[in-house]
Amino acid sequence: MRIDLHNHTIRCNHAEGTVDEYIQRAIELGIDIYGFSEHAPMDFDPDYRLAFEEMDAYRDDVLKAKEKYKNDITILLGYEVDWLPGHMDDRVLNADVDYLIGSVHFIDKWSFDNPEFLADWKNKDIDEIWKAYFEATEAMAKSGKFDIVGHLDLIKVFKFMPKQDTRILAKKALQAIKRSNMVLELNAAGLRKPIGEIYPSRSLLEVAYELDIPITFSSDAHAVEQVGFAYEQTTKMAKEIGYTRAVTFQGRDKELITF
Repeated sequence: MRIDLHNHTIRCNHAEGTVDEYIQRAIELGIDIYGFSEHAPMDFDPDYRLAFEEMDAYRDDVLKAKEKYKNDITILLGYEVDWLPGHMDDRVLNADVDYLIGSVHFIDKWSFDNPEFLADWKNKDIDEIWKAYFEATEAMAKSGKFDIVGHLDLIKVFKFMPKQDTRILAKKALQAIKRSNMVLELNAAGLRKPIGEIYPSRSLLEVAYELDIPITFSSDAHAVEQVGFAYEQTTKMAKEIGYTRAVTFQGRDKELITF
């Protein structure tokens, strides 16, 4: 079966295309399970996420589509939640969804993956930034609030790479992910970015496999043409490492399926 769980809608203010267009493209590609995981509302960085007053409309959009296309594809409802202590909201964390993706997009409120703030990298100690990123990821995993780890090594997006081995930097975060029974997404969006690499890297995915951390698949689509992006390349890497099954969800419960 073919899974794609991390995808967005125009309600996040930086995506294009209707819910129907995304789903119709997924059906064309033979995707069996397609998940919407909009950028969750938060009292910070509002221009890049769903508004609180649109939560009901977002849910209704997805649930109506779920019913409309039930004979063609399984549609799931989720949120991508930014790990930013003091700014996450219980209306999101306690929402009636199929899954929550926990993602780190901020280090001390610096949006490190936003091209608008690319110049800030020049004034940073790269190794310290990577360390802080994985410390935040570890804390996110330890919180127990999320089901899926979003783009594990997003910090590499602009190719500012550390001197230290990334496997060492990510070790405690991966161990926390394992202890928290979270799922690691293979996110193809990195292939569309300057790094030109799937999240996570092959070396980090090999460590995840050794730790028996389960996986799922995501195209992180913000446009209809990105639905199912690089699925064959992503699943090929997973199979080469040893994975044969992936996780899908229903009401926060996991189900393993063969891909």
